[in-house]
Amino acid sequence: MLGLARRAGRLEIGEEAVGTAARAGKAALVLLAADASENTKKRAESFAYTAGAPLANLDCGKAELGRALGLDGPAMAAVTDPGLAAAVAAKLAAGDTERYGSALEKLLASQPAREKIRGRRDKKRQG
Repeated sequence: MLGLARRAGRLEIGEEAVGTAARAGKAALVLLAADASENTKKRAESFAYTAGAPLANLDCGKAELGRALGLDGPAMAAVTDPGLAAAVAAKLAAGDTERYGSALEKLLASQPAREKIRGRRDKKRQG
């Protein structure tokens, strides 16, 4: 799912890019690797707060996140598309509802994500 977001240009990777997206209000979901440094964790929390986006503390480390993205070990990333962010959060919540359920609820409560998801369903029904 993250590879799809990256190819679609809807994923910002790395501290600088995530910070820029957060300040612009474009970050819909901030992802943080499990082995990120304390300073990076604080910055990710700040970015998520600034963007009003949920922060997902992943079970995987930087190496595994990097492999999923085809990069060399980034500590954080941000999904900028509300619909894709909701889909990523849903996939995470399916594996661990207790840990990621609140992120999914927050995304589904946001108007843009609901509209995107509803629009896709309507297109499938019509098509």
